Amino acid sequence: MNIKLLAIGKTDNKALQTLIEDYTKRLSFYIKFDLEIIPDIKNVKHLSENQQKEKEGELILGKLTPTDQLILLDENGSTFSSVGFSDYLQKKMNSGTKTLVFVIGGPYGFSQEVYQKAQGKISLSLMTFSHQMVRLFFIEQLYRGFTILRNEPYHHQ
Repeated sequence: MNIKLLAIGKTDNKALQTLIEDYTKRLSFYIKFDLEIIPDIKNVKHLSENQQKEKEGELILGKLTPTDQLILLDENGSTFSSVGFSDYLQKKMNSGTKTLVFVIGGPYGFSQEVYQKAQGKISLSLMTFSHQMVRLFFIEQLYRGFTILRNEPYHHQ
């Protein structure tokens, strides 16, 4: 299985970017993982929230192949413990999923078209985090999930 994380807008905080790169490198020992950044939409001040979500949605959907399984990182999604998330990953691998695509949307969330295409939603927390921090948190949880599956000492209960 391959895992891809799509995110709107670049990470401009160098410290966060360094940590994202560190966990991405660690994750590569377990699975093929790609982080793909979709550039911010230009001239958003002239767009309504819905127009911005529609444009971002078109860009997100344009990155998918027909066999990709789309999972949205969304505040209204299912929540997991780290062990529960590792079980979720194992089930996806066992089901024969070829590419699992997780998406961090823009500041206003996702368009209706993206919600309709998605096969699931996951919430990392009831709290709100910056989109840049969510990238780090999510990649770290992916890494943690794979160390749990391998019974490695990274995660402590």
